[in-house]
Amino acid sequence: MSGLNIRRMQTEDIDAVLVVENQAFTTPWSRAAFEEEIGNNDLAHYLVVTDNGLIAGYGGFWLVVDEAHVTNIALAPEYHGRGLGSLLLEHMILAAKLAGAASMTLEVRPSNTAARKLYSRRGFTERGIRPNYYAELGEDALIMWLDKL
Repeated sequence: MSGLNIRRMQTEDIDAVLVVENQAFTTPWSRAAFEEEIGNNDLAHYLVVTDNGLIAGYGGFWLVVDEAHVTNIALAPEYHGRGLGSLLLEHMILAAKLAGAASMTLEVRPSNTAARKLYSRRGFTERGIRPNYYAELGEDALIMWLDKL
């Protein structure tokens, strides 16, 4: 994986991002949602990780005052377990810090043990529950925070 690159998401990335999105989530975002986020939402910051020019994953957050709220982070299945999630998360944290964030928060399914471990290793702590947040899965969300970026 010597051809890795992390950069800002652009409109021309959306087709490949949608492939990852549809593989990762049971209720994926639409093209229009991504277009709105990267084209019109001043709060939104999105990154893609590429492997030799191919989109391997992406992540995004909203910066609200001094809090970065992760909206989504996903990798194509063939990149799971290779450290790309950690790399992408580190770049998201750095981007949030550079944009003025003092802390970062996210929601994660309790059953998503790989993601929970990733976030915990980076210092996120579980702070609460949003009941039935993932209604289509009948699952709550764990709220996790990273206090100091």
